[in-house]
Amino acid sequence: MRHYKEWIKIGLNILYYRKEQRLTQQQLADLCGENGVSRAFIQRVETGVSSCSLDTLIDIAAALKIPLYKLFEFKE
Repeated sequence: MRHYKEWIKIGLNILYYRKEQRLTQQQLADLCGENGVSRAFIQRVETGVSSCSLDTLIDIAAALKIPLYKLFEFKE
């Protein structure tokens, strides 16, 4: 996968904000967009196994009630 290191960091940010809000992967998946996504997909994105579209990242940020840019704030 291209940009694997960046996807790991994005996934860790999703995990951080999800845990901060005490949401399960299933709850976050259900909140993502009109049709939602699967819990397994959220798990794969959080661990960097899968990438996703910008549309899905926008849905995830909205579900987490955070600005999109927060998913791209990487700690060094």
